[in-house]
Amino acid sequence: MRHPPPGRDPRARRVDPPPPEGSPPAGTPSAAVVGGGVAGLSAAVALAERGVDVTVLERDTRLGGRLSGWDTVLADGTPATMSRGFHAFFRQYYNLRAVLRRADPGLRTLTPLPDYPLTHAGGAYDGFTGLPAAPPWNAFAFVARSPSFRWRDIADVNIVAALNLLDVDVPGVYHRFDHIDALDLLDRLRFPASARHLALEVFSRSFFADPRAMSAAELLTMFHIYFLGSSEGLVFDVPSAPFPRALWNPLAAHLRSHGATVRTGTPVEEVADGERRRYTVHTPDGAREYDAVVLAADVPGLRGLVAASPGLADGEWRERVLARPSAPPFLVSRLWLDRPVRADRPGFLGTSGYPTLDNISVLERYEDEAAAWARRTGGSVVELHAYALPADADADAEQARLVEQLHRVYPETVPARVVDARRELRADCPLFPPGDFARRVAVESPDPFLVVAGDHVRVDLPVALMERAATSGLLAANALLRRWSRPGHPVWSVPNRGRLPFARRLLPGPR
Repeated sequence: MRHPPPGRDPRARRVDPPPPEGSPPAGTPSAAVVGGGVAGLSAAVALAERGVDVTVLERDTRLGGRLSGWDTVLADGTPATMSRGFHAFFRQYYNLRAVLRRADPGLRTLTPLPDYPLTHAGGAYDGFTGLPAAPPWNAFAFVARSPSFRWRDIADVNIVAALNLLDVDVPGVYHRFDHIDALDLLDRLRFPASARHLALEVFSRSFFADPRAMSAAELLTMFHIYFLGSSEGLVFDVPSAPFPRALWNPLAAHLRSHGATVRTGTPVEEVADGERRRYTVHTPDGAREYDAVVLAADVPGLRGLVAASPGLADGEWRERVLARPSAPPFLVSRLWLDRPVRADRPGFLGTSGYPTLDNISVLERYEDEAAAWARRTGGSVVELHAYALPADADADAEQARLVEQLHRVYPETVPARVVDARRELRADCPLFPPGDFARRVAVESPDPFLVVAGDHVRVDLPVALMERAATSGLLAANALLRRWSRPGHPVWSVPNRGRLPFARRLLPGPR
């Protein structure tokens, strides 16, 4: 049976769930989902829709994980929503968008940004709007118009090595390139120095990592997902309202409509053996038994919970979990300014060549709450991001540095008075260093009713970031549903091989 693709790419790949096996349980199976971020909510939705008694246990007081939001009151008395920063919902995020459609079938709360411009401190400026849809024509058109690519530099590129950009497959690309770092890969390609900021700032910084600490295979996979393997393009959507109102409150209501329980402010202290059911999950207000557990916490949370639960799975698996690395700290700084930025400033601008500034968002360009504040006050709401900061980064000092860099990029902000400011310094993102792929935690554990979901989890599909989180959540649910003899959910990805077969034939060695 042919299934229509979820986006505009006719080559999008559908992966059907494994067929049910075993005997149905005597009663309604129950599952605890530890973590209420993208991965946990995706798993919870997939389980609840198949009749599983689901309880979501989120340690924070709000859902969303790294996309959470919370109420605050500004110095001028205005209620506002603070979050942990801008996120781009690319059209390639088939599984995340499918989960969000459960509560918003038309995805009306997502609005497109017209472009994703990038500016370099040296003056180069690139954008992605108006490109052809399909590879490789999108790449040819981009290179032809980009000031970051000079034809005399392109002539020096290692063509044979560059063909690897056109022949990415997962997990094969990790077996071939996971042992080197992203910077080493670009050296081998003889990638033009003038264009390296496009590869490094756009892709490695998306993982909050220094390129020397990022697997080259991860960089190649990113090229494939967003540019050379998909015809969805690099233009993306963003929520038109703060995350809780746009995304998580409606999705929580959808879960409750299927009988699920959603508990925030409820940290899980330990997962132990149960008496009547397989597991006992301990929280500060008591313990309850479940037939299965989905571990959908972030990397620090997962390490802490496994350390506190000595009976989980086996020793080798536990050692692998406890060894998962975290990315360096990142800072999100949001400023409410008493005057507007220039009208031609984009909603989102990637920056490179600056000491710490990685991007600037002007929230009133797309978010209704910020737009209402800007209309009423005549000001602007500006958000600044700094990734891969030192481990001992000082929030005050780093925020001051970000503001100085904002003044360089948007000089009209120099005389602006900061009506109020909020910042978040965190260090809870996963890291994917060279040689890491074989040691990653998989969705399934040695215990058939203990599964793991998150953007740090190994998924043998071309997915990344939020889409990896959502995909792993669906796969985790499918693993449990299969054992309960219940149907699972299909997942989608961009094509798993490069779109130009000749590139494969020209590359040396087995593939």
